[in-house]
Amino acid sequence: MELEYEKLLEKARKNLPKSRLEAERFEIPKVIGHLQGNRTVISNFLEIAGSFGREPGHLLKFVLKELAAPGELKKSGSLIIGTKIAASRINEKIKKYAEEYVICKECGKSDTKIEEENGIHYVMCTACGSRRPIKYKI
Repeated sequence: MELEYEKLLEKARKNLPKSRLEAERFEIPKVIGHLQGNRTVISNFLEIAGSFGREPGHLLKFVLKELAAPGELKKSGSLIIGTKIAASRINEKIKKYAEEYVICKECGKSDTKIEEENGIHYVMCTACGSRRPIKYKI
């Protein structure tokens, strides 16, 4: 009985499209924005921070420091950057943030949270249990 099950399982796996087998569960969201005069408006900033499970203020400080640009978060959830910046550059900085503060270095999953212990901040992975110290203050 087990042998038949394994054969059927193997047959089903062969019939699955390759994209289903190789797709990752977590994808870093892309910014949605536009230029407004000399400023760049990112309308989905809160959604990006929410998908990371991080405080918007921390992501905001990181992105603005990396871009070396002034900016502010509006109540509507959009980010106003005080200069013209290409979406590709902003996406690069958001990807860098995810690699440093969201994605686990051991297992590669995004099931992490930031915890503080004795004044030191750690990225804790809830999937594999690993823990690594980070520089939380930006």
